[in-house]
Amino acid sequence: RTPSAPKRPIRRGKPPPDRPQRALFCLSLKNPVRKLCIDVVEWKPFEYLILLTIFANCVALAVYTPFPCGDSNSTNAYLEKIEYVFLVIFTIECVMKVIAYGFIMHAGAYLRNGWNLLDFTIVVIGTISTVLQHLTKDTFDVKALRAFRVLRPLRLVSGVPSLQVVLNSILRAMVPLLHIALLVLFVIIIYAIIGLELFSGEMHRTCFNNETKSMMDDPSPCGDGYNCTELTGTWYCDYYFDGPHNGITIFDNFGLSMLTVFQCITLEGWTEVLYYIQDAMGRTWQWIYFVSMVILGAFFVMNLILGVLSGEFSKEREKAKARGDFHKLREKQQFDEDLKGYLDWITQAEDIEPEREDQINQDIKVKVNNEMESTDQLGEEVEVQQESRFRKRKKDFERINRRMRRACRKAVKSQAFYWLIIVLVFLNTLVLATEHYKQPDWLDEFQEKTNMFFIALFTLEMLLKMYSLGFQGYFVSLFNRFDCFVVIGSITETILTKTEVMPPLGISVLRCVRLLRVFKVTKYWRSLSNLVASLLNSIQSIASLLLLLFLFIVIFALLGMQVFGGRFNFNVNKDKPRHNFDSFWQSLLTVFQILTGEDWNVVMYDGIQAYGGVKTIGALACIYFIILFICGNYILLNVFLAIAVDNLADAESLTAIEKEEEEEEAEKNKSKSPTPAQEDLDMDERSIDEEEMEDGQMYDSERSERDEETESRDKRQNDEDEVDEEEDDEEGYAEEEEEQADSQDEQVDEPSKQTARPRRLSEVNIKNVPRPIPKGRAYFIFSHTNRFGE
Repeated sequence: RTPSAPKRPIRRGKPPPDRPQRALFCLSLKNPVRKLCIDVVEWKPFEYLILLTIFANCVALAVYTPFPCGDSNSTNAYLEKIEYVFLVIFTIECVMKVIAYGFIMHAGAYLRNGWNLLDFTIVVIGTISTVLQHLTKDTFDVKALRAFRVLRPLRLVSGVPSLQVVLNSILRAMVPLLHIALLVLFVIIIYAIIGLELFSGEMHRTCFNNETKSMMDDPSPCGDGYNCTELTGTWYCDYYFDGPHNGITIFDNFGLSMLTVFQCITLEGWTEVLYYIQDAMGRTWQWIYFVSMVILGAFFVMNLILGVLSGEFSKEREKAKARGDFHKLREKQQFDEDLKGYLDWITQAEDIEPEREDQINQDIKVKVNNEMESTDQLGEEVEVQQESRFRKRKKDFERINRRMRRACRKAVKSQAFYWLIIVLVFLNTLVLATEHYKQPDWLDEFQEKTNMFFIALFTLEMLLKMYSLGFQGYFVSLFNRFDCFVVIGSITETILTKTEVMPPLGISVLRCVRLLRVFKVTKYWRSLSNLVASLLNSIQSIASLLLLLFLFIVIFALLGMQVFGGRFNFNVNKDKPRHNFDSFWQSLLTVFQILTGEDWNVVMYDGIQAYGGVKTIGALACIYFIILFICGNYILLNVFLAIAVDNLADAESLTAIEKEEEEEEAEKNKSKSPTPAQEDLDMDERSIDEEEMEDGQMYDSERSERDEETESRDKRQNDEDEVDEEEDDEEGYAEEEEEQADSQDEQVDEPSKQTARPRRLSEVNIKNVPRPIPKGRAYFIFSHTNRFGE
């Protein structure tokens, strides 16, 4: 009976997904149509195809050029036809996912996923807008519905996992952010009602010309604070005037009052509103209202958003500590320190090893001399001498090279070298800062010569480090790689400048590489170096946030093109403002301007006027700008500050840990340091050993001379005995070499039982190898290999 074969271990993959047994109440899991839909929607190339289609749809929306008064061109007409293709593709995808996963009744149904719900909404709105466009023709404007197409780039978030992580982190902070939003809303409502009671109807008077009865070109409120008689000519203050900015920044009703208060809380244009009120009512107590509103609303309440985001990131930081992410950063730095310790250890070993090699080479010399004394090896004597000379020269060169590398390594690691580099970097920065427009010729020559001087010094520094540390040891450090890049860039810029190969613009760009030398300070500044290391460690989250911010800007730029494209030329007497949405690139720049908060209210004024002003439907245009400013400026940009605060906390933790380790090492060194009496005793023992070694060498030289005379006399008496004696000497010498090799192996194996942790150079001690008995002859007869002498 044959024994049964051993069972193979069963591979256990991912468990099959829990799908509903029936979809749409009629399609079971065995239905071929549903099986086909499941295979297609879960096929990776199909997912990539959908992402590429979304990207192509974004490109088509960006290429679209809006024209005023509903005009169009052939390119826009062609893009409208392509839009039908995109709509068909997304509709097919939606239908296949509904068949595969079910619609809404089951746990894993299509509409139970938030991203699928967004896709379904966009597809339904696109279909409705297309049907209405063909049915109603010119009776119904479907541009407002078609504007929802710009939300399709949000689907890219579902295809990029890193974007989902950042977005989910922001969404987790939405609950406390909603509480802050309610508090901000209460503050705005309170100050809006107070402003409505105090300043309602106060900013409708302006200066009119007494002759023409027309108001001034740039009207502003007048009254008790501003007298029109101060103007040249006959001017008087009278009604009626819509108000500043076409009646937008006033307190006449609750809605406009809230909008004006929100603008003041954002710290953009609040002084202008204050001055308008003072011109209309006089310079008395009005500043109390605006100053208290700015302090309470802008300084306290709005900054709570940053506090909430920082708190959420602190929680994530604590979770990361529990997961060990912070320790990974510390272990990475510890690995770099250990690597440097190993390199120092290997370098110290290279300095110790030649002393053992000298002893071995001395033994080889003695053996070679004994072999050269035989008369039958006269032909090999010249070759051995030449080989010994070559080895000696090579050994001398290696010894000198090691001493020079040791000296260079000691120099580049010294404190004086450290401060020298710092001073050179700052001097180089000062020289670069002296450049200015229309500078004299002598300054050009001075800057050119000093630049060559600094390039030479930094190149010498790089070469010294490469020579002393070796190429591998040099390029281990990230800062050394950065130094090498800056030096090579400076040398390239100098060569291209002298040869006039590149145009002046390219040379100016390359000269900016010189400014990177300032960052050499971070290598020697510990706290700054830790901050840079923490920042680089979180570069993945920052890159994901930048990608999410760019996607946010693209979506709002496309939405601005759909809503405000071709509408900012409402005033025929003035040129079209530079901030507009008439092209994709200009729309991107305008959205970014609003994110930074620079004159965002002026863009909002033009957007409201583009739809007829606040007295018409144009008042709803402010919703676009308010949402863009809140989501972009107060949430996304504050996430960068939260990451910076988190990185600063990590850097401070790293600096504190390093200081504690240094204190512990200093205490250990104090406890391990020998007393003065022990040091004197060690010095005496070393001096005694050196004297004994010198005496032994002198004794060996005298003995060797006597031995040569005795051997020559014995050789003349009996050649055969001499041959036997030489054979015995060779055997004994081989045995002695084996014993020495074994003793050396034992000495090497002893420290190998310790851990591979690198020790400091001060802890490495050279063991005193016991010196063997001098190789002479006892009583001028018995050699050191004689069997009776043993």
